[in-house]
Amino acid sequence: MSQVTVEQFANAVGVPVDRLLTQLGAAGLSVTRADEAISDKEKLALLKHLRESHGEVTPTVALEPKKVTLKRKIVSELKQTGAPGKAKTVNVEVRSQRTYIKRSVVATEEMGRQEAQLADIQERDRQSIEALETLKRQKAVEEQQKQEALDKQAQQARLEAEQEARLKAAQTESIKVEQAAAGKAKAPADTTAAKAKAPVTPERPDAAAKKGGKHRDGKETKYGRQELHVAAEKLGHRKKKFTGKYSGSGGGVTAKHAFERPTAPIVREVAIPETITVAELAQKMSIKAAEVIKLMMKMGSMATINQVIDQATAAIVVEELGHTPKLLSESALEEELAQVDITGGGEKFTRAPVVTIMGHVDHGKTSLLDYIRRAKVAAGEAGGITQHIGAYHVQTEKGMISFLDTPGHEAFTAMRARGAKITDIVVLVVAADDGVMPQTIEAIQHARAAGVPLVVAVNKIDKPGIDPERVKQELVQHGVVPEEWGGDAIFANVSAKTGAGVDALLDSILVQAEVLELTAVRDGPASGVVIESSLDKGRGPVATILVKSGTLRKGDILLTGHEYGRVRAMLDEAGKSIDEAGPSIPVVVLGLSGTPNAGDVAIVVAEERKAREIALFRQGKFRDVKLARQQVTKIEDVFTQMEKGKANALNLVIKADVQGSAEALRDSLSRLSSDEVQVRVLGSGVGGINESDVNLAIASQAVLIGFNVRADAGARRLASESGVKLHYYSIIYDVIDEIKRSISGMLAPEIKEQIIGLAEVRDVFKSPKLGAIAGCLVVEGAVRRNNPIRVLRNNVVIFQGQLESLRRFKDDVNEVRAGTECGIGVKDYNDVRPGDQIEVFERIEIARTLS
Repeated sequence: MSQVTVEQFANAVGVPVDRLLTQLGAAGLSVTRADEAISDKEKLALLKHLRESHGEVTPTVALEPKKVTLKRKIVSELKQTGAPGKAKTVNVEVRSQRTYIKRSVVATEEMGRQEAQLADIQERDRQSIEALETLKRQKAVEEQQKQEALDKQAQQARLEAEQEARLKAAQTESIKVEQAAAGKAKAPADTTAAKAKAPVTPERPDAAAKKGGKHRDGKETKYGRQELHVAAEKLGHRKKKFTGKYSGSGGGVTAKHAFERPTAPIVREVAIPETITVAELAQKMSIKAAEVIKLMMKMGSMATINQVIDQATAAIVVEELGHTPKLLSESALEEELAQVDITGGGEKFTRAPVVTIMGHVDHGKTSLLDYIRRAKVAAGEAGGITQHIGAYHVQTEKGMISFLDTPGHEAFTAMRARGAKITDIVVLVVAADDGVMPQTIEAIQHARAAGVPLVVAVNKIDKPGIDPERVKQELVQHGVVPEEWGGDAIFANVSAKTGAGVDALLDSILVQAEVLELTAVRDGPASGVVIESSLDKGRGPVATILVKSGTLRKGDILLTGHEYGRVRAMLDEAGKSIDEAGPSIPVVVLGLSGTPNAGDVAIVVAEERKAREIALFRQGKFRDVKLARQQVTKIEDVFTQMEKGKANALNLVIKADVQGSAEALRDSLSRLSSDEVQVRVLGSGVGGINESDVNLAIASQAVLIGFNVRADAGARRLASESGVKLHYYSIIYDVIDEIKRSISGMLAPEIKEQIIGLAEVRDVFKSPKLGAIAGCLVVEGAVRRNNPIRVLRNNVVIFQGQLESLRRFKDDVNEVRAGTECGIGVKDYNDVRPGDQIEVFERIEIARTLS
């Protein structure tokens, strides 16, 4: 029995490997690993140890007999009945013998049989491996011989073709020479007879050229078309079939097609996702869908061409058809994309810092950047406030700096958070006259969450009566400590109007960048972040991308979020066309399939097919998540309506110029919802308002909001015909204020009660028609007949209702003022007593507004 490893021996015996290693150690053998070999001697030692541990082999037990035979004799009486009155008794003796074998002997025999089976299995495995190796060697030899034979046949055919071509050329030349000699020797009268007797010769090359196509050597027909799959010996044009007397005689050349069938079936590796349709599966295997449907019917499954089947069923179908299935997990594409080294393993170089300017609204962020860029940006913003993320790079004397200008309005929180995440340094702009404001504190929190250093720019120092030290004291309360006070924040006093201190601010930014030691790879494929995206009517989807590493070039395949495309053109922030952009450079990209979401990661992919596959996978996943959220929202709405009753809803459809503005509007307006009025944003997107948006508003009775966009002619006509409200805005707080006013109009008014009169009951009279009539004196205000009343006894309300009658003497009146006596009949109440008070009040509705 040859040596085997511990793992093989454990599999053959049928015990776990760990247990077998423990038993080998208990037997005193130095075997500790599963891949270590054990000999026959070690196996016998293990067997001996196991027998001893089970108490089967001991000096005393060895002398005992292995078998015990027990004999038993039973005697019984049997009565036989013969003649009447004569009974005969017969004694019957039964002897039985049973042999008992010791359990240790049975276990030893069983162990022997197991060892014999193990040896037999190992011998068969060894023989199978040797036979398989022999078969492989024979197959390799046969393949080599077959290849040599094919090469020899090909070489022989090539030599025969060359020899035949030389022979035909020689024949053609000799015929030409003979014809020339015969023409000179004979008279013109004999020319016809000579031509009739001469053999048929192939057409000359120059004559074939005159007909417009090459001869057989050129492989072209009369009309210049190529001949496909034609054997070398077949003529280049088709001849009419000869149907004469001697058509069956030999001597002709048999036409032979040069195409040969494949000698072996083509085996494909078919990638199978979690779910796949029958048509897609057939396409991956390059067969007809009918073949797949036929096989599934044989398997007992009725399927159609568009039916979706699961991964396991598709794998069985692929194996039955002779192909190799490759199962794809749900996140295989994302994992494969994550394993791609976007740095390319290139050398790292120092890159320019990416600086985000943050702060409260109207503190001078864009004006400061405007002075640095020497351009007028703030003047072009609606309302003088920034509503988009602007990306610019500035070349200074000491180096290049890339700036991101974020909005300061509270609605653009998500924009500021994204700006802090993709930046290296945050410049916090604080106005010296205003000090720390709510968005200033929010910017500090975003910078801390992103873990980036702060450089504080105290702006508007040119104003009279300002105190920059007060700003420092206010910032210290929020954890921003200046360097001169022992902190890590750099402070610079600047004026965006006069330019004072701007150079010192730039120096501070570059010093902070040197401390951070910012590096990036230039030569690898580009990767970056989408800062903003929009839909341009003439250029299509446009995305502003900040390149983080690598170089983005025109023509690259770009994948960002669930959109992809080839970069058709690139523009800098000034609108100038460029061919490539390196690290820390913001660039406007054209050519994507749609508008990506702001904040999406953008990477360059080598193959467009791979980018399309990943983008479609992400779109399907996003669609599933969206449908799941809508389903959950519907369920929650049902329960909410069941508990609180149906609440009023204000449905909105938002279209904006850029993705960031649409996101800010959607979040800000959704937060205006209350228990009584729900604000539902049914759809939001970028680009102009079209007929699809109007149809959505018609179906859901929604209000259309256009932020820096307008509706086209078809949408305006459809909106006017259907009565859909179109509202255009260019400043975000105008949108929020208008929606607040609309919600306030939908709120239920507040009901307040106001006491207008009080009467004391002096006496009670009984009337056969009206019942109890209270004789009263009006002590405060006035008692009006149509107003509700309350009856008070000892300042406790005992009844609330209406007046049935109000009389002054015998006349019915509508109002009785203070100091006047009257008779009051209370409707549906006859227990009025002297000393009670009748309180008259009215209900006033007060319109509510959102706080």
